[in-house]
Amino acid sequence: MSLGSAQTLVVKVGSSLVTNEGRGVDAAAIARWAGEVAQLHKAGRAVLLVSSGAIVEGMHRLGWAKRPHSMHELQAAAAVGQMGLVQCYESCFREHGLRTAQVLLTHADMADRQRYLNARSTLRTLLSLGVIPVINENDTVVTDEIKLGDNDTLGALVTNLVEADALVILTDQAGLYDMDPRKNAQAKFIESIEANHPGLEAMAGGVGSALAKGGMLTKVLAAKRAARSGAQTVIASGREPDVLVRLARGESVGTLLTTKTVPLAARKQWLADHLTVNGQVRLDPGAVTALARDGKSLLPIGVVEVTGDFERGAVVGVLDAAGRELARGLINYSSEEARRIMRRPSSEIEAVLGYVDEPELIHRDNLVLL
Repeated sequence: MSLGSAQTLVVKVGSSLVTNEGRGVDAAAIARWAGEVAQLHKAGRAVLLVSSGAIVEGMHRLGWAKRPHSMHELQAAAAVGQMGLVQCYESCFREHGLRTAQVLLTHADMADRQRYLNARSTLRTLLSLGVIPVINENDTVVTDEIKLGDNDTLGALVTNLVEADALVILTDQAGLYDMDPRKNAQAKFIESIEANHPGLEAMAGGVGSALAKGGMLTKVLAAKRAARSGAQTVIASGREPDVLVRLARGESVGTLLTTKTVPLAARKQWLADHLTVNGQVRLDPGAVTALARDGKSLLPIGVVEVTGDFERGAVVGVLDAAGRELARGLINYSSEEARRIMRRPSSEIEAVLGYVDEPELIHRDNLVLL
């Protein structure tokens, strides 16, 4: 398998590449990628760029040797650095007769249905106009995403948003190994593996390891997220010559993370892409079977616990009996109402609440299994 047939690609470029290991925007590298994207564009491929590096470039412009810890300084650095990023991308793509557009997103834009659809429409319109979207986290206003430094996830969200065929994550590593090659000389390079392989996260470093923050773990998790919409992911070195052109030709470069996943419907994809939920409901084993095996709606009788504070229509996580997240969905009742009707049959909802809205706590059309 390869990316040779991919028509729409999301390319995420890491901060270390964009800023030449923190020295400031690397104009030569961006010019090289712009040339490659121009070749893909000429061949009829649509490309969206997700670019890190705003905070690092801002630090460089402000003369800060060390990354600040205070949030207002990080946000100020992002605001200053974003100017340098877009200036460089605009100049480099102009050399090839291509227009660019700056798009700043937050995960909150994905959580609100209207904003999600607006972002989707804007990006698709830009592509139809032949414009190259340059997308970044809106670090000037976002707080938790600055601490995570996770544009890999944003790349996957954009992939799902526009239903791209492939996500290409360019990094300073050659790809994925079965263990950390910096710590183990016996580490073996992985050319291809399923994005949902059960051992993938362990290979990438596991939770809490040195690789877990903005390292290889976030990249394989992004590949799993992109796989939900049927997209393949490649993790490759951004310093590899003609990496994008070679991938588009079907050449094997880096690590290919494949998927057999049938693309989710757009509404369910939006539900699955919620990075945070408003609350959770935990199910008994019978309800887990009804959802996971039989494709049924969630009824209140199968719920044993409700956590969080949410209103009707909120996105909630659905946990199995062991507390693992099984699904996400739009709930028909508030947290207070859900607690009152849990463990009861639907026929008793009206007697308990004084009214009945829906017999299901979450209808199967508003539920997506993870």
